[in-house]
Amino acid sequence: MSAPAQHHILAVNNDDAVLQLFTDLLSEEGYKVSTEKYLNKNLTQVIALVPDCIILDYMWADEDGGWSFLQMLRMEPKTANIPIILCTGAVREVQELEGQLKEMKVQVLLKPFDIDELLGLIRTALPDVEMAEASD
Repeated sequence: MSAPAQHHILAVNNDDAVLQLFTDLLSEEGYKVSTEKYLNKNLTQVIALVPDCIILDYMWADEDGGWSFLQMLRMEPKTANIPIILCTGAVREVQELEGQLKEMKVQVLLKPFDIDELLGLIRTALPDVEMAEASD
């Protein structure tokens, strides 16, 4: 079944094909989807979009730009509690950061990924959003 339309997913990846995959897949599941190839480091794009969940690529142009951006998201009060799914093929790097990622409440999805696994991670991340909306 499809997800409530109010759930907004932001996918950040420097690969247009991956962004198109996220758009097609998640839109079909009923999510509102925004995509960005790159985000500025002052977080204005994320704050303006107000996503319920972020799917973030770890590697940007062979740098760990996703890691520094992830840290910035967690330090900014307006984005600190947005669920994040780190989607990456950088297995070694993720293993090295496992403790920090767990502490930051970041879920990891390794590439190549199974679509059902991605959807499961999103559903796991979103109940907190649904509970917060229900208490308003």
